[in-house]
Amino acid sequence: MRIPSMRHATALAMLFGAALPLHAADTTSGAFNPLETFAPFVYPHASNAMRDASGKPGPLFWQNRADYTIQASLDPVARKLTGSETITYTNHSPDALDVIWLQVEQNRYTKDARGAFGDGKFPTEFTDGEHIRSVEVEDASGHRQKAQWIVSDTRMQVILPAPLKARDGKLKLHIAWDYTVPGEFGGRTDWNANKQGDIFEMAQWYPRVCVYDDLRGWDTQPFLNSEFYLEYGNFDYRITVPSDMIVVGSGELLNPQDVLTKTEIKRLDQARHSDATVMIRTAAEVTDPASRPKQGGTLTWHFAIRNARDAVFGASRAYIWDAARINLPGGKTALAMSAYPVESAGDKAWGVATQDLKKSVEFFSKTYFPYPYPVAINEAGTAGGMEYPGITFDHKKAAGPILRMLIAHEIGHTWFPMIVGSNERRDAWMDEGFNTFVDVYEAEAFDGGKYAPKRDSEYAPGKGTPAEQIAALLKDPDAPPPMTYADAVKEKYRHPITYFKTAFGLVLLREQIIGPERFDPAFRRYIATWAYKHPSPSDFFRFMDSETGEDLNWFWRGWFEHNWQFDMSVDKVAPAAGGWKNGADITVSNHDKLVLPNTMELTYADGSKRDVRVPVETWMQHTSYAVHVDGAQPVTSVELDPKHELPDEDRGNDTITVK
Repeated sequence: MRIPSMRHATALAMLFGAALPLHAADTTSGAFNPLETFAPFVYPHASNAMRDASGKPGPLFWQNRADYTIQASLDPVARKLTGSETITYTNHSPDALDVIWLQVEQNRYTKDARGAFGDGKFPTEFTDGEHIRSVEVEDASGHRQKAQWIVSDTRMQVILPAPLKARDGKLKLHIAWDYTVPGEFGGRTDWNANKQGDIFEMAQWYPRVCVYDDLRGWDTQPFLNSEFYLEYGNFDYRITVPSDMIVVGSGELLNPQDVLTKTEIKRLDQARHSDATVMIRTAAEVTDPASRPKQGGTLTWHFAIRNARDAVFGASRAYIWDAARINLPGGKTALAMSAYPVESAGDKAWGVATQDLKKSVEFFSKTYFPYPYPVAINEAGTAGGMEYPGITFDHKKAAGPILRMLIAHEIGHTWFPMIVGSNERRDAWMDEGFNTFVDVYEAEAFDGGKYAPKRDSEYAPGKGTPAEQIAALLKDPDAPPPMTYADAVKEKYRHPITYFKTAFGLVLLREQIIGPERFDPAFRRYIATWAYKHPSPSDFFRFMDSETGEDLNWFWRGWFEHNWQFDMSVDKVAPAAGGWKNGADITVSNHDKLVLPNTMELTYADGSKRDVRVPVETWMQHTSYAVHVDGAQPVTSVELDPKHELPDEDRGNDTITVK
């Protein structure tokens, strides 16, 4: 999703150290109650034959499908998009369906839209919304007839002449529509002016089928501001524009011979075999009529993308266009492209965008799951930062480290939620938070880490390490937990909670709680298992429990279901019975509802140091505990979490000096 700002902070490192034999010394504690913290976690969704107890699709798993064939024409003078589409809808569910629900999200721009009664910031420009001209239903025998439909805000219900049969029933919807393109991006469609022509960024531009799933039936949340929940399918679409415009869209261009010059086709072929960026259309050629295959009239651009959940495009006569090869696992390749106006050119700005995109896709593909589409595109406009299958809309004024970060984050959304298709409109943390998490490691790998370390937060910019910022956030009684209905999260908390807290929690899981050697393969298997499917929060929780071999109920509850705080203290350091020659007894306490594994750093009289790990299980029956550490010399000080990697709410009780 669009990112207003980002900040860099200290990277987290994995702490290891053996926990030595322990003995208990219980005392009373404040808010911490072991029976509450370690109570059985109630998963939001029950396991069954659809979604099993291991967090995997079960033997009766099904998922419906929507394939699209679309024709649309853009009139840039009237700023109007007119189109028609055929949706081939397949019902794999065990239910017969008497209606089909669709999203018609340009209605977000009408004055009476439900979303207009939210924070009041969007939109500032209103339109008449999405105009549905006709709807027809074609059954499996090819019989086609007009259908009744009802528009309710940003949704449309099509009433079927006869129920669509369960288990592989199929029909076609034929819909004709149009709308006026607004000059503001909030609804994911906009136009913006540039020296050499307007740029049109076209998303949420066609009626799209809502998801029908095993969790809720039709998932018909209106579009307020949060993002998407969409079925997978194949997209075949044609965009007709004036001949002097360039179109970049999701997937592969199928008719370059019709819309490109011979020179541009040759350059594109060169780019497919080049790690260096190849100019397809230079700044000088933008104003040269010879850069287009014909003058006057229109051209139709034909694209296709397979196994995707959406398709979008950008169009402008102002685009500079460049490309380079992406190297994927197994010897496969794809093509990285950037399209941007002359105002955005230059080696400190969009002139390096394709190389930034190429490196990011190569990292994510090698580390998590291979990039699945033939092309990855950066498009420059006013969208700020917005992701779609095969293409991202990034801000044309972004440059330097900000542009690099933006490109990495938006193309990172290919994995969450374009491949792993979580419900962004309900569970935004599974989209933005997971993507921010993988961004952390992409930043460390990019060009040897020259832009690392990376962390995101807007809650307390510039104030402390990531752990300290999270600790401050957890103290805020108004902050919602990550598992909050996405549109109910106020803008003040959207980025800190949905992005940053979720990502920080996954870093804690990987680096502090589980360890990379178990977390990494489990996380990769989660992506592969749920690729092109719709996992719920319960599926993720169960999958990670099962695959890592950990019962993480205490963490799912404390970190994602609640914003519980963490406060651990070191209370006493004393020589063991018989003196320092027999070691030390160190009393530690847990004071708040969250528990985390922690590290004690012991400093000895000779200046040497030793780390001792205190596991989470310490607190299952105790609020205070004496840790015995073998040794032969006096301990002069003990510090908890010496690298400040945990969100401890009170660091004043983390250190004790032995007098």
